[in-house]
Parts: sequence; structure tokens; C-alpha cells
Amino acid sequence: MSAATGGGISSAPPTAGPAAWPHDWREQRWAAIGGPWDVLIVGGGITGAGILRAAAREGLRALLVERDDFASGTSSRSSKLVHGGLRYLASGQPRVTYESVRERERLLRELPGLVERIGFLMPTYRGDHPGRLAYALGLTLYDLLAGGRTRHRHYDRAAFELLAPHLATEGLRGGYRYDDARTDDARLTLRTVLEAVAGGGAAVNRVAAEGLLRDARGEVVGVDLRDLTTERTAEARAGIVVNATGAWADRLRGEVGAAPRIRPLRGSHLVFPAWRLPVAQAISFLHPEDRRPVFVIPWEGATVYGTTDVDSPLDAEPAVSADEAGYLMAGLEARFPSLDLRLDDALSSIAGVRPVIGSGKADPSRESRDHVVWQERGLLTVTGGKLTTFELIARDALRAIERWLRAARSPAGPGATVAREQSGAPGEPPAAAGELGGLDPVARQRLVGRYGGAATDLVAAAAPDELEAVPGTPTLWAELRWAARAEGVVHLDDLLLRRVRLGLLLPEGGRAELTRVRAIAGPELGWDDARWVAEEAAYTALWRRQHGLPGAAAAAAGAAERDRP
Repeated sequence: MSAATGGGISSAPPTAGPAAWPHDWREQRWAAIGGPWDVLIVGGGITGAGILRAAAREGLRALLVERDDFASGTSSRSSKLVHGGLRYLASGQPRVTYESVRERERLLRELPGLVERIGFLMPTYRGDHPGRLAYALGLTLYDLLAGGRTRHRHYDRAAFELLAPHLATEGLRGGYRYDDARTDDARLTLRTVLEAVAGGGAAVNRVAAEGLLRDARGEVVGVDLRDLTTERTAEARAGIVVNATGAWADRLRGEVGAAPRIRPLRGSHLVFPAWRLPVAQAISFLHPEDRRPVFVIPWEGATVYGTTDVDSPLDAEPAVSADEAGYLMAGLEARFPSLDLRLDDALSSIAGVRPVIGSGKADPSRESRDHVVWQERGLLTVTGGKLTTFELIARDALRAIERWLRAARSPAGPGATVAREQSGAPGEPPAAAGELGGLDPVARQRLVGRYGGAATDLVAAAAPDELEAVPGTPTLWAELRWAARAEGVVHLDDLLLRRVRLGLLLPEGGRAELTRVRAIAGPELGWDDARWVAEEAAYTALWRRQHGLPGAAAAAAGAAERDRP
């Protein structure tokens, strides 16, 4: 879709990622950072990544900037679900559920190995509200919205106990099984960014949007940028600026005089070793304190448990609070009493801030999860929505961008395209799992899903012993080498928290494995001893702030405070 053609929105399937980013890719990008661009996207989460890919497919000259790392905000801290949002039926948001279910099925078809179908178990207990009939009706509608591609099933108590052997049995009446899907949210975001760049888009992390550029009429015409790795600055001009900063969207909107409309809500999770909280399928249950649905889900060789839904200030890094930890542990104690779980059994925590459009509801969980597209003085804000519907959100954004560029340019003014700066191209077939000899079928499929066409290059770059999994995880050592070589790593937390997820899956953020991580990744990154020591210290401090655990005593105090009249 250029300004000349005004073409429709493409629904082409995702393409394979590029083979590698050049070693000097940041310098190449900065040399042309000023543009002019058709579209400049601020925010490197899944929404910004999806818009960049959609813009690149339509032939627009598009740039994405992210002040931290790609997916470093909410898009690496989600509940890891690509789901239809069954609970949104109950809260009167059927359109959100309909769109989500359809997008879930599309992602399952297009990204096997990265988006995987998973069974969900939902126990029912004596005295539950809603009751069995309401569950059955809701799940029937859920299946119908998926086009009949899924089918729920009811199990009596005896059969359900076999499916979920550690679940509390007192008052258990049976339960249901239905289908949803899970993913690695950070890898989904990064693969989308890489596909966008392979298709002609441009993206750079650790570059901050310091302010908006305005013309004499007050219309936004670009962004002041600062490279946080070098402190150099530049002005980048664009036909339209897209604000895809999620929960932080009101900050840019405030520069054009727009009133705040975002209600940031934090969702927190705990990650347990699979042996400590063993589940073969996901289990969703109503928390005994407030009847909110929470869940446990097997993920990356561990078990993720969450989530909360609380108002979250944006002036502090998101992290699980003692009160949230107490709430989550109370749910486990009620529904998995035989496991005798303690907070210090958890490996890590995950807390992300959702960009919800505020309407003043007292209960945060009743706020709408739909997305919005606002145009305000040349600033296009795209926020809200769910991970599952990121491509649908991108298509809506592209329609708004098309209208804006048509109005801003003469009919003859073509939308410029940017030369591809890396190998790979739209439509390139992804690597076939059969090409990755020496790996078992599950590992091959996993690599193809996560890396697309780069999977064969990843395997080819590996040392002989690097095609083994990091103990306790499905991650191959070779993934560390490839990420350090080819995926835009700037700091150690980029590598361990987002390119791979070892910082969430291993005790103390993977501290015991850092010697080998350094041996593999250090030479690829070109870091000397002093740089590595500094990076390790910064990573450890960041992990403790953002992914560590509040003390068990503090969590207990938080639970007591919640119960106080």
C-alpha cells in the first residue's frame, strides 16, 4: 500500500526471518535514521512489530525505534497464552473473544513450533458460580467461535482426578477440557521484527524517542531520537508517527495536548520448576478469594502460574508485589494443597503492565480488552488489545495510516521503499524441520517455529556440543551463540531474558550457567573482560528488581494486610 496505489491491506502469511543482522547493523541504521520515512513507529513490543511488518509488506518506508529492547515491556511479560479469552464472554466482550479465537487458529496454522495448541482443564466445585450449565454453554459458544475446530468435553470427578492428580478433591464435582494455545511471547515479537526487516522495514533497539517534532501548525512531523548506547542524537522526519508504546502511550499523547486515557494494569506471575508444580495440561480455576480465573500452564520445561489484575503506577519498574505474591500463593494452597508449595520454590517472577483503556470501573478485570486507534495532530496511537490479536491490530493501524498518507500527499506522490539491509525476503520459505539433522523432531520443530529460515544457519553455526539443551530447559546452547551473533543483542539481559528465556527458567536468573554463557556469547558480542563483568553485574541487579521474588515473610504480611477489615 503506497500513497500512489492506495492498495488494500495484505493478509499474506508470516515469512521466514533473515539469516543474520550484520555486525555493524546499528551503525548502518543510524547513518540513515533521519529519513524521511513514511511511517515512524515508537515502541518495539508486539503491536509495534506487527505494524512495522504490515507497513513493510505494503511498500512503505518504515522505521521502528525502541528505547529499551524489543519486547522488553509487556510483550515479554505476558501470560504466554495465544488464547480466545474465554472469560471475556462472561464479562460481555464477545467481539474480543471472536476476534481472538480466529486469530489463535490462524497463528496455530502459520507458526507451528512457536504457537502450540494446549489442553486447558477447568475444574468445577460444589457451590461454584457460575455452575455447570453456564460453563457448558460458554464452552459451546467458544468452540463455535473457533469455527468448530475445537471441541470441549466434560469429565466426571473420577476421570478429572486422573487428568489433574494434584488438584484438591474436596468438593470437586468434575470439570471440563477445552483447547487454547501457548507461545513464547518475546520470540514471537522478535520473529515479527526480523520478518519486517527482511521485507524492507528498519528497526533499532536502545534508541529513545525524546520528543515529537511539530510543524508551524502544531502537527507531528517526526521524532527527536537519542541512541542510548552512544548518546548521539538525531531528528527523524516521517509522514506519520505511530505511538505503539502500550501502557505508556499517554506520555507521547500528552505532547499533543491529549487527555490521559490509559489505565495501566499489572498482571503478575510466578514461574515454578515443573517437578514442583507438575501439570501435563494447563489448569484454570477460580481463585478462592475473589473468584477471578487464574491458571497454571506448562511452559518451556517449567510451570507459569498467574495472573493478577491490579492498577500499576508507571513511575516504577513492574515487579510482583508482596501482596500479589501472597494472593497467588493463597490460590495454590487452596487448589494444590498436597504439593505444599512455598514462595521460595518459585524460580522467578514475571510482571507486565497491560495497556487497558480506562472507563472508571471499580473492578480492573471488567475494563475492556479491546484495542483502539486514535489520530491526534499527526500522532497515531495504537494501544490496548491482546497479544493474540496483534496482526488484526496492525491491519487496523495500516488502514488509518493509508488514509493519513493519502490526505497528506498528492495522488502522484509514491510511497518510498527502503532497500533491504539483510538477507532473506518476503515469501522466502521457512526452513524445513527435516533439514536440521541430528536433532530430535520436537527440537527441530521448535527451532523452525522460533527462527524460521534462520534455523538452518543457527545449526550450522553451532559447535558440536552446542546442539544439546541447557539442563532443565528446552533451549539449545546454540541459540545463545546465534542470538549473540545475529539478533541485535546490546546488553546481557537482552540475551538471557528475551532472545532465550534462561533468566526465567533457571534459579537466580541462570547464575550457575554464566561461565558457559560467557564462553559462547562473549566472543560473538566482542565484549572484553571488563565489559562482561559490568554486564553481568547489571544483569544480576536488574533480574533481582524485576524477576526476583518478594520475601516469603513480606508476602505473608501482604496477605494479612489484604484480609484486614
